[in-house]
Amino acid sequence: MEKAELLESLKTLVAQEDALAISREVNDLHIHFEDLMLEEDRLRQIAEMDAAEKGEALEERPIDSIREEFKVLYSEFRDRKNALQRSKKETEEANLRRKKMLIERLKQTVENEENIGAAMQTYKEIHDEWKTIGDVPREKRQDIQSDYSKLLETFFYHIKIYRELRDHDFHRNQQLKEEIIQRIDDLSKIEKIKDLEASIRSLQNDWDEIGPVPNEAWETLKSTYWEKVKAVFVRIHEFYEGKRSELAENLIKKKELAQKTAGFVAQIQADTNKAWDDATKELILLQEEWKNIGFANRKESEEIWKEFRASCDAFFAKKKEFFDESRKEFSEVAAKKQKLIDRIHEIKESTDWKRTTDQILNLQKEWKNLGNAGHRFEQKLWKEFRAACDEFFNAKQAFFNEKDQELIGNLDLKKALIDELKSIDIPADKNEALAILRDFAKRFNEIGHVPMKEKDSVYNAYKQALNAHYNKLKLEGEEKDKAMFQARLDTIKANPNAEKLIGKEKHDIHDKINKLKAEILQYENNLGFFAKSKGADALRKEVESKINHAKNKIEELKTKLKML
Repeated sequence: MEKAELLESLKTLVAQEDALAISREVNDLHIHFEDLMLEEDRLRQIAEMDAAEKGEALEERPIDSIREEFKVLYSEFRDRKNALQRSKKETEEANLRRKKMLIERLKQTVENEENIGAAMQTYKEIHDEWKTIGDVPREKRQDIQSDYSKLLETFFYHIKIYRELRDHDFHRNQQLKEEIIQRIDDLSKIEKIKDLEASIRSLQNDWDEIGPVPNEAWETLKSTYWEKVKAVFVRIHEFYEGKRSELAENLIKKKELAQKTAGFVAQIQADTNKAWDDATKELILLQEEWKNIGFANRKESEEIWKEFRASCDAFFAKKKEFFDESRKEFSEVAAKKQKLIDRIHEIKESTDWKRTTDQILNLQKEWKNLGNAGHRFEQKLWKEFRAACDEFFNAKQAFFNEKDQELIGNLDLKKALIDELKSIDIPADKNEALAILRDFAKRFNEIGHVPMKEKDSVYNAYKQALNAHYNKLKLEGEEKDKAMFQARLDTIKANPNAEKLIGKEKHDIHDKINKLKAEILQYENNLGFFAKSKGADALRKEVESKINHAKNKIEELKTKLKML
């Protein structure tokens, strides 16, 4: 790393407020910089010696502005750090003096106070103040806490009431301290380190506040307690070590994601609302990915965040530019949709239900094909359009609800006719029987429509009853074929989908005729290949027979077409 880079790194570090937190990094930079300066000086000395031996004059050494600026900046940082250290040290020394004064006061109470109530009150005041005092110098922290803990034990041992109830209270205190140890064991279930730190501090305070225990149990209890406490603090330390590594990894992930987002925004070519919606969803996923990465080193993370946010801002600026242009198109679509609404209002009171329904359905298709009129217009226009459509269809529904009452009457008539058809005895005379059955078909068709949900069931019941009688008639050959086809036609005419079924029937017959014509053509072509011989004559007669049969079949099918 060159001098200029070291200077820039120093500037970046000293800009942070907490000088103590970056002290080690600054010192490392200073050492590296001094090493570079020493090397430069060494090279200068060598050059001067070479020049002296050659009797040459060496150019005057130019002022090194980077060196001077680095020294000034480092000196200012060092002064600021020293000031902070002095302030921190003074505060910690003051806290140490206060704790020593409290220890001395507690010591005097232990040695001189005979009144148990006054001694306990003094202890409470001392202990409450002790908990409010901040940090003391690190090298004194364990000693002062140890002195205080030992004095507390001495205090409780010297209180008269504890002497009188010693055995009982000692064992109770032992039980409480064992519970503290167990609760420290239970801390392994706590996942959040902040909660773990708060809990262990609280348990340590609870431990100190519990009085003495039997002498024979104290060493074991104390050893177990500190073993458990140290294990907790090892876990805390390992967490923060891992956290530092995690922050570094998160920073790498954020840099990669910032670059990915910048590339994504740079290649955006969306030219439709859907394309922008899809792109927006993709960007939101990138933003969610950013959130899920977690924290990184604060300063560097802020710089990466600025890059990431700039890419997002650029994306939404592009999107805004697109939609500003789209608003003009939305206005044009809105004007066209308003014309459709006006058209619906013109025809919504018509009672020409079929024609008007088709018109409205076509207008609805046209509405859909126009596309979206934008957030500003679409919902308002759609509500008015749908309300106008609903007004017509509600009137139509009310009309046909009234008509349904008539259809129920038709249903009753058709059911009565079906019952009559089932119970009638058909005469033996075929012509008379066919006339009766055709009369039933005529009467059934003349009754009219039934409710939609009943049409299939009543039609099937009628068809089944009619076919049962036709099946009893002893019809043969062409007579049977014609009668059964006529019965089929009568049945089809009673079907609610009669028009569609008749059309299908015509199509099937035409298809059969065309196939028969193709067969005849093929047979006629084959006749030309037969030579005059005894065997060939037999084949020719067979083919001619097939041709005549196909022609007869065509005539029968044409008759059915006429009947249709």
